[in-house]
Amino acid sequence: MNKTSGREAGSAVGRTKDAGYQIGVRRTVPATVEAAWRFLTGKEGLRAWLGEAESAVVREGESFATREGDSGRFTIVKPLSHMRLQWMKSDWEAPSTLQIRLLPAKQGTTISIHQEKLSGPAAREEMKAHWEGVQKAIRMGLEGGPGYAPN
Repeated sequence: MNKTSGREAGSAVGRTKDAGYQIGVRRTVPATVEAAWRFLTGKEGLRAWLGEAESAVVREGESFATREGDSGRFTIVKPLSHMRLQWMKSDWEAPSTLQIRLLPAKQGTTISIHQEKLSGPAAREEMKAHWEGVQKAIRMGLEGGPGYAPN
């Protein structure tokens, strides 16, 4: 992956050489990889990170649309490992690439959310806040806490 450091003349935080702007958010949750995968691909988990998409199926080639107007298609699904999809907010002109990866950790599972092909710094900041909220929702869901809906 070609990333600029943000310290080079003319570079910007989160800007890549080839894929526009990117953002990554990682959090470790107190759950096994199996439990985290089951949650993320189940109804409650999908609502936490994808939005209200009643007919969404986590399977390669499957498309989805959310009640909020976001849309996309799953391009790679490797159970208990990762999923990659083209994902587009309703007001965007082009889709981004989103990847969610599960990594075994000493105290549970690290859930890594990485998004690239963002249009610029404003979209990067918007998505950073969004995915941080999603990570909180995922953790609460896995811990059995009250429902949390990120914006």
